[in-house]
Amino acid sequence: MAIEKIRAGIVGIGTYAPERILTNMDLQQTLDTSDEWIYSRTGIRERRVVAEGEATSDQALAASQRALDDAGIHPEEIDLIITATNTPDMLFPATACLLQDRLGASRAGAFDLLAGCTGFIYAVVVGAQFVSAGTYDTVLVVGAESMSRVINWADRNTCVLFGDGAGAVVLRRVPDDRGILSTVLGSDGGGGHLLSQPAGGSRSPASAETLAQDLHYLHMNGREVFKFAVRAMEDGAAEVLRRAGLTSADVDFLVPHQANIRIIEHAAKKMKLPMDRVSVNVDRYGNTSTASVPLALDESLKSGKIKDGDNVIMVGFGAGLTWAGLLIKWYDYKKQG
Repeated sequence: MAIEKIRAGIVGIGTYAPERILTNMDLQQTLDTSDEWIYSRTGIRERRVVAEGEATSDQALAASQRALDDAGIHPEEIDLIITATNTPDMLFPATACLLQDRLGASRAGAFDLLAGCTGFIYAVVVGAQFVSAGTYDTVLVVGAESMSRVINWADRNTCVLFGDGAGAVVLRRVPDDRGILSTVLGSDGGGGHLLSQPAGGSRSPASAETLAQDLHYLHMNGREVFKFAVRAMEDGAAEVLRRAGLTSADVDFLVPHQANIRIIEHAAKKMKLPMDRVSVNVDRYGNTSTASVPLALDESLKSGKIKDGDNVIMVGFGAGLTWAGLLIKWYDYKKQG
């Protein structure tokens, strides 16, 4: 007797970005930098920053409510919530549990997932396994960040790069000829020191000394992370195609992690994709870490660039070091009802 294969896919999406816009022109008022310097190196013009008192779970809640509305489901139908974040409200409890309570998702299990900026793709891959295995019917995956809370605003090499935001998707069963076709997850812990928030954990608990040394802020070796990112984006995309038995000629659209326009352009060139088939919003949001891919995906869907049956690759990289790729044949849940 053949075992029925369940294909998982996205059936709802929602995003949120804080109201406050911080431009490069704003930053040059307090930093030794300029709009031209930032834009020429990163492709970023502006980013969003959370308001005073606004936390990661607040952003996650707004994005999740929009995703549920988009999917046409109620919170009580959610079986599991996975929140990917590097900037939780607190070390514990999990931000996903705070979200579960505020959503009123009374039946849902909940946990956080930490994989740097790659976290959202990691979380989608994990969530999809529960659907494909028949364990759960409905999984809510969220990527939410308040990066402005862990940035040293006196460090021009890092503070110009990041922004805040959130994105959420609902995973459910989709027709067998649609949904997630292949995935890849990767890590290299040997490069963990290249991008980290050194203090605040059990290795370096909060103290007057760690505060004085600015160890509670994000620290990054930009040059080395850039080199890793270029390889990771290229390799991640190539691997999901190989696993699906497809080639770059079969790709209709690319949704890359929005960290740097030069990294995105390199990935597109390697896949022989014109930039009008690549999602780009890094100029308006900066690097929103785990929120980056869902924000970009939502914009591309709303603009009609992604259509039913399109082969879409999502690929990213981040602290850990981590990388991941996902190939999905898009299911137009709006059109199919």
